[in-house]
Amino acid sequence: MKNTIVMLGTFLLIVALLFGLSRQAVMGQDATATPAEEATAMPSEEATATPAEEATAAPAEEAAVGMTQTVTSLAEVVRQSTDQYQEVKAAEDAGFALAHGCVSGPNGGAMGVHYANGDLVGDGEIDAQKPEALIYEQSYGQLHLVGVEYIVLAEAWDANHDAAPVLMGQLFNLNGAPNRYGLPAFYELHVWAWKHNPTGMFADWNPNVSCEEYTGDATMTNMGQ
Repeated sequence: MKNTIVMLGTFLLIVALLFGLSRQAVMGQDATATPAEEATAMPSEEATATPAEEATAAPAEEAAVGMTQTVTSLAEVVRQSTDQYQEVKAAEDAGFALAHGCVSGPNGGAMGVHYANGDLVGDGEIDAQKPEALIYEQSYGQLHLVGVEYIVLAEAWDANHDAAPVLMGQLFNLNGAPNRYGLPAFYELHVWAWKHNPTGMFADWNPNVSCEEYTGDATMTNMGQ
């Protein structure tokens, strides 16, 4: 009996020791697993999420800015550079002078009243911000700016260029000589930046423009050019 009790006590002692060792092993795993998770999970989120956001956000903002930038049209350039000439007096002070009377179209409409700058016409060059002629229409007793005309003498242009002038994608028309304006052959381009033209922004004649109210020099009627 005594031996049985001793053996039972020894068995219980062994079980207790095994249980204690097993518990320490489990606790050891918990102690090492948590720092590992913290070392891999939390830094991973901080190291990958924030830089990723920073790396993609800036280019996205730059792309958005780029999408809002539009190419400036020739009509917009004309409006920006000629708004100062809404009053004829301002145009005259800048060197523009009445070139001839109001020009009516062959089938209705008109080119209007031209005020030209002789220095610009004769310089052999074209500049979007410096049209050679300003076009006005008389309405309710006053001249109103309706458009511009770019003009360059053909001989001067052709001496330095192999093709007809093109301004911001728009090809000029050639008017030969002799012509009713008394000019040598010249290239020209109209831009109706200040009054809508149903036949096109760059058409020569504007059906919405009229010479009926013009009271200045004699009206010029189109004779083919």
